[in-house]
Amino acid sequence: MPLVRFGVLILPEERWSVARERWRAAEELGFDHAWTYDHLTWRTFRDKAWFGAVPTLAAAAEATSRIRLGTLVASPNFRHPVPFAKELMTLDDVSRGRFTVGIGAGSDSFDALALGHPSWPRGERTERFEEFVALLDRLLRSPATTHEGRYYSANEARSIPGCVQQPRLPFAVAGEGPRGMRVAARYGEAWVTIDGRETGREQVHRLDDICAEAGREPASLQRLALLGFRERPLASVDAFRDVLGRHAELGFTDLVVHWPRRDEPFRDDRAVLDQIAADVLGKR
Repeated sequence: MPLVRFGVLILPEERWSVARERWRAAEELGFDHAWTYDHLTWRTFRDKAWFGAVPTLAAAAEATSRIRLGTLVASPNFRHPVPFAKELMTLDDVSRGRFTVGIGAGSDSFDALALGHPSWPRGERTERFEEFVALLDRLLRSPATTHEGRYYSANEARSIPGCVQQPRLPFAVAGEGPRGMRVAARYGEAWVTIDGRETGREQVHRLDDICAEAGREPASLQRLALLGFRERPLASVDAFRDVLGRHAELGFTDLVVHWPRRDEPFRDDRAVLDQIAADVLGKR
């Protein structure tokens, strides 16, 4: 079986006095990467505690020393490339080059309307995403960027001293349709998808074809699946091994599970996560 890296997604729902220990435990258990959602709120958490992704990840960078960190995923729904690039450059510095930005087009979910603008049609959301990623790429590579686009502008926006990781920190681009996959093929170090949303051979073959059309070696694009929406990979060690085997066969390089919660969504047993860390991660 090809080597697969494993990550955990920690919801930003606890005060840092509690959350700190989860991020440290993710590193101590041997996970390769740890992520959090970049939302203003999320689904059933709209009236519950929910903290900001950027300060949470800055704190996590100081609480850890090895594990990679990232957003899964940020979107243009309430981000502008210019200030976001500055925040990403800073996170890369604070983490000493351990940061990956996961980015996607977003949706018309509850927090997408928090800034007061109407929901963007799907086509506009995709266009915004394409321009957002292209400008973010320029901002993180160049000390000064000027851009006048349809949706986003920059006027001599500075990114000094630049990222620790050169030429910029890695992009993990979420995209399940052809246009999103083309963004991943052009700008991404990794492509992101969600289990239960056609993470089968047809989707993977489509990604391979799009990479080939773009003149990119398909194997050079890492493939990450965020698990836990349709099936329960943490139901048992055997369940996890089954999910791992199926995704490894399809060529996925990275799998991410949610940190077990006491309630739904993602209700699971922490003891199973610990056992997986010992029995699967520890024997790679």
